[in-house]
Amino acid sequence: MLSRLSLRLRIFLFFALLAFGGAALVIAGLLIGYTRLGEGHALSAFIISGAIAIFAILGLTTWVWVLFDEHVARPVERLAADLRARAHADVDNGIDHGVARYLGDLAPAADAVAANLSETRNAMAMAVGRETARLNAEKTRLEALLAEIPDGVMFCTGNHMIALYNGRCREILHDDAALGLGRPVAGLLRMGPIHQAYARLAAQTAREGTDILVTTRQGAQLLEARLRLVDLAGQDATAPGYVLTLRDVTADLKVGAERAHLLNRLLDGVQNILSDLPESTAKATLAALVQDTAARKAATDTAWWPMEALGAADLGAALHTRLARKDVALHPDLDDTALRCDGFAITRMLERLALSWSETGAEGLVLTLASKGPTQAALSLEAAGAPPDPARLAQWLDTPLSPGLSGFHGRDVLLSHGTVIGIEPAGPGRHALRLSLDLATPRPIGPSRMVMYDFDLLHAAIPETLAKAPLTSLSFVIFDTETTGLNPQSDEICQIAALRVVNGKVVSGERFDMLVNPGRNIPASATAVHHITNAMVADAPDIDTALSRFHAFAKGSVLVAHNAPFDMSFLRRREGQIGARFDQPILDTVLCSAILYGQSAEHTLDALCARLHIEIPAEARHTAIGDAIATAEAFRKMIPMLEAAELPNLEALIKAFDRHRRLIEHLN
Repeated sequence: MLSRLSLRLRIFLFFALLAFGGAALVIAGLLIGYTRLGEGHALSAFIISGAIAIFAILGLTTWVWVLFDEHVARPVERLAADLRARAHADVDNGIDHGVARYLGDLAPAADAVAANLSETRNAMAMAVGRETARLNAEKTRLEALLAEIPDGVMFCTGNHMIALYNGRCREILHDDAALGLGRPVAGLLRMGPIHQAYARLAAQTAREGTDILVTTRQGAQLLEARLRLVDLAGQDATAPGYVLTLRDVTADLKVGAERAHLLNRLLDGVQNILSDLPESTAKATLAALVQDTAARKAATDTAWWPMEALGAADLGAALHTRLARKDVALHPDLDDTALRCDGFAITRMLERLALSWSETGAEGLVLTLASKGPTQAALSLEAAGAPPDPARLAQWLDTPLSPGLSGFHGRDVLLSHGTVIGIEPAGPGRHALRLSLDLATPRPIGPSRMVMYDFDLLHAAIPETLAKAPLTSLSFVIFDTETTGLNPQSDEICQIAALRVVNGKVVSGERFDMLVNPGRNIPASATAVHHITNAMVADAPDIDTALSRFHAFAKGSVLVAHNAPFDMSFLRRREGQIGARFDQPILDTVLCSAILYGQSAEHTLDALCARLHIEIPAEARHTAIGDAIATAEAFRKMIPMLEAAELPNLEALIKAFDRHRRLIEHLN
């Protein structure tokens, strides 16, 4: 309860307690003395003495309290207020020492704390300001770069709202008023292909993209789009966002379709009149030309239209959903065979055929795979009832796919997929509309999509001399090799890996990792260490090719390795064969460790990583790339330690290496 009272009030109560306590003790003492004396005529003397003592105690206590209040309590409260003002009110002037002159060093100490707080706050504000300015500059540069990308780029949230777009996107969409941050994509584009592709990609584990064809709400533009789901770090939304890259292909697709149709018409016309021409060398030449042109044209028929790898079951599910909305029943009986097609265009064409056929009395619609070969699968739309005649089927195929694709018809879809629709029997009382589609070939897994940048390089001055250059300003290539043995004169490299350290940061996206065919057998003892087998390197590049590529990767950079003489002996032995020299400076993390921790410490890569708290996964240990990553992280952490040890540049570091060279000789 007393802690809620002010300091001055608590001190006053303390002195009041002393005063009353002292008075009570005086009265008690006088009473005891009077009682022991036992003489009644002395009562007045005791009372006068007691009154004088009590007033003296009260006066003395009051005087001491006044002095204490004036010279201690009030200055303490004043110092507390001054400190609070400097902590919370951005007051940065000094504290008046005279206010607390009777409190010894308390006022100077409080002033020092306040001054330090002010300096720290100012330094932090300057650092935050510099970092904010740097981030704003990088943001401006990234915005400028994004604006210059030739394709439209749009980042959308999981609920299809626009969170980012570039200037090219606005140009492609002709400055559509519906384009804006926080606005729905549906205001710009017809969402059928996007919804279909998004649902399919969201159900997959791998974050692969897909190519689709979309149309605008205004102007019926045809846009080739690449849709890729993006899971951002720290993203709270349950549904992932996605990136749409857009390219206007309205004119290109129309021209491509028209050229293909004209060429087909020409080839058909020439083929029809060939039979009426008399036998001659010219006829044979013309027939061979038509046959060669038709064969070469077939390979290009499907190259000008955006295609994706689409599971047949997904295609059937999309068609079933669209027809169900129009009260037409369809039973899809398909597996997960991957088809190479424009899923939206094929779905809309099959929807048009199914609707038109059902209007003429077809019942029991089924979509199935009639057959599957090594390169193609036959998609079959089957129904009970009379089949359409060729003229009616041609009429259906000449119907526009959708309002957004008014310039493209079913025949364009067939042409772009290099196929035709045939009418075939499918059992008693049933017929089928069948077309063949190419099977999708597995897409090779490419490098992860990333943007590598370091805008600090725009301001990095080129050092006048490499020896005097600060370590943080240099570009390093940290590398490691795995070999068939430990003798550089007879053994060979079977794997080499490296990555860069630029501006004191590991650039993990710039890596060199290559298996090498050593041209000799890898002993079992070596395989037991690095797990590289003869089968793994059978088709790998030879040592000269690998080292030529590594030389190009490392050119212009300082080479760094753990126990560098061992690895460099393998590289330099091949300099004559590859016609290039590894003549750049070479640093050794073993010697860096010896400089920092002393020669008596253990300097293995495992020991160094343990000291610097770097984890090497067990499966990556004794692999070239794993050890290169560990060495790079260790070297990155040692750079500021070397600078603190007054070894800020190559010249100083290499001189320090000379004092520890015997350690390397011992290791090798």
